[in-house]
Amino acid sequence: MENQNPRRSQSLNSDIISTLPLNIIEDILTRMPLRDALRTSVLSKKWRYTWRGMPKLTFKDNMVTMSSNIYYMLRKCKLVHAIFHVLLLHNGPETLVFKCSVFHLHMESDIALILSYLARRTKVKKLFFSSDDRSYKLPVSFFSLQGLEFVYLYNCTFEPPLTFNGFSSLTSVRIWNVDVSAQMLQQFLSKCPQLVNLRLVGCQKVVDFVAGENKFTFGDLLQCVPLIQTLDISKYYMKVYLYAGGMTHKLPTSLVHLKNLFLNVCLVEQNEISSALCIIRSSPVLERINFLMSDNEKLPVHQTPSNFLDPEDYPDLKLDYLVKLEIENFSKLPLEMEFVKLIMAKSPLLKKVKIELNDNISVYEEMKMLKDMLRLPFLRASPCAELIIDRPLGFKKWRLRRV
Repeated sequence: MENQNPRRSQSLNSDIISTLPLNIIEDILTRMPLRDALRTSVLSKKWRYTWRGMPKLTFKDNMVTMSSNIYYMLRKCKLVHAIFHVLLLHNGPETLVFKCSVFHLHMESDIALILSYLARRTKVKKLFFSSDDRSYKLPVSFFSLQGLEFVYLYNCTFEPPLTFNGFSSLTSVRIWNVDVSAQMLQQFLSKCPQLVNLRLVGCQKVVDFVAGENKFTFGDLLQCVPLIQTLDISKYYMKVYLYAGGMTHKLPTSLVHLKNLFLNVCLVEQNEISSALCIIRSSPVLERINFLMSDNEKLPVHQTPSNFLDPEDYPDLKLDYLVKLEIENFSKLPLEMEFVKLIMAKSPLLKKVKIELNDNISVYEEMKMLKDMLRLPFLRASPCAELIIDRPLGFKKWRLRRV
């Protein structure tokens, strides 16, 4: 070992990098900041142009560095130039994940050119777009990315053009704080026939914009996504459609593919709990329900009667495939526990019920709730359902099993 040729040892060490499989090298590059990934060109001959095949490109405003006293426009121009330089040299596979977090690119023309180039030269499957200015209108070139399968939009304005023919391959949409009218949203969703995952999250200001003179109900929205498997809607978007009219007892067409339901609701508002029950009743293959309770301690407009959730009043509610129920921000409101009892009475395959308590629930109130549950046992359709009561910080965790 002492007589080992140092040049041979150096050659073997360098081969550790050069002999790595191409897919491993590309995976390593995608986990690095893009600027650092480009610098790997100096590592070895094999790495020199490997970054060109990266399946994921992540552009951020910190991609270029300049001194703080440099004029803003010069910084922006350097950033735009860097993005186009990467895109022009990139010759990767058709599957390209493009995450746009360019907070300093506010001019519509710059982003429009970037998206237009992507639409012509590559087949983008995933697009993440975020902005620090919600008034920024997503350019028309976005709607030319016909290969899209996943879209995440944050903090912008969304308005499909009249010429938009839809995204035939789009399966997942996540919209967060996006200004889009109810009519535009439904027109967009109706032109995405393969959509299986939908998430709508927004603040009150977004709702004020979206609602407008909305005439579409929640039922109308759900009819646009017949293949939906995962549905996640915040209370603000729910209210937008509830303003236009309440929910029926059951949707005209069942959501026969819906497996995962995430809703942000206020149980003391009868129209909100009615809407939630309508969705549940219209989803025969539900496997998971997750509710985030909100505003349950505020004075309701139309208060829900105390006996509104009596299991005997819901003979048509059948949750034959439900295995998990999770409720967050659970307070001491009796209706919340009644809702839990209703679901547990209708779910023969239920395995886990997790209740995360509100911060305002005292230890005394928690113990009283547990004692009431033990003293007054309730109907459970599943013989192995486990009830877990937890606090956000995990101070106490109680597990109740049916024996």
